[in-house]
Amino acid sequence: MVRQMVTAPEPPVEGTDLLTVGVEEEFLLVDPHTGAAVPAVDAVIEQVPAELRGQVEREFQTSQIEIGSPPGLELSSIRHSLGLLRTALAEAAERAGVRLLAIGTGPVDGPVPPVVDKPRFDRMVERFRLLVPGPGNNGMHVHVGVPNEDIGVQVLNHVRPWLPILHAITANSPFARGQDTGYASWRSIEWEHWPSVAPTPFLTSHHHYRKLIRQLIASGVMLDEGMLYWYARLSAKYPTVELRIGDVCPTVDDAVLVAALVRGLVATALDDVAAGRPPLPVDHHLLVGAHWRAAHDGLEGAAVDLTSGELRPAWDLLDQLVGRLGPALDAHGDLAEVTGLLDGLRRSGSGAARQRSVYARTGRLEDVVMDVARQTRGGNPA
Repeated sequence: MVRQMVTAPEPPVEGTDLLTVGVEEEFLLVDPHTGAAVPAVDAVIEQVPAELRGQVEREFQTSQIEIGSPPGLELSSIRHSLGLLRTALAEAAERAGVRLLAIGTGPVDGPVPPVVDKPRFDRMVERFRLLVPGPGNNGMHVHVGVPNEDIGVQVLNHVRPWLPILHAITANSPFARGQDTGYASWRSIEWEHWPSVAPTPFLTSHHHYRKLIRQLIASGVMLDEGMLYWYARLSAKYPTVELRIGDVCPTVDDAVLVAALVRGLVATALDDVAAGRPPLPVDHHLLVGAHWRAAHDGLEGAAVDLTSGELRPAWDLLDQLVGRLGPALDAHGDLAEVTGLLDGLRRSGSGAARQRSVYARTGRLEDVVMDVARQTRGGNPA
């Protein structure tokens, strides 16, 4: 939520058009019996093997924990890192007497765990008060290397129309406070309470980008640059663009798919910038509406086609996006894996659909929690 990646992706590899990619994932810690969020982050970190602690961090609330994969060119390396870290973290959680969930927000009602004891977080709570989320708000952030900040700003302009469909893919939080919210990603709705959360605006230059940051800090909307919660932004520390629109994915397969699509999107945007092709003009309010629709419907419902403003099945827009990204996916050696992962996603449904399927069968949120925990540490969707 409020920190940079544990390990930074590098800019594009010199002499090639290939881009590095790295992933951050945030998880919820819950009671293994009730499924309610618990303030156990310190106990879990103590159980993490020493050689992996550099890739594990506290998050905003004491019920959350975060990992960051090393950057890589190959999806196989991202898969290996995420699988290793998830397994190690799940085992550490079990040794600490809790359970690890890759879920957007906690489905079971319970006390709100306290914020991590850190001066910066204390200032955030003092200024923004009840905007602090409930059990813990867990997202996925993908970093992709870009040549420099000026080009990075142009990439942000090109990717913004396509982020709502990525938002829909990651929907993984339909339940909150013990009930179905009616949304596929309730985390998104809670998250948007923060005043600096928004679709990335159209940017005229890197100077414009920096000016907006200064103005948002001066207005009190943000404490610092770390609170720039646009759905895509430049890293303040590394030569990357960071896309941060989705719930944390339930499985490693889901996360690898999203990482591949994000890299393909950035690579395609770089090609468009190099060719002098302008970004798709999108009305800001329509873009806000498209993200709301993605949070509401997820992948199983309708989505806003930003070229026409009309509603279409979300899967149609996803297929359109993959077709657009085909050359970039192929250039990175990702096309066959993405095709296979999409086939799996069609069969299993989004994370939100999987949770609702379990609940429809058993009527117990405890069973939903157990199934998410199983997927988190390597189990296949039911």
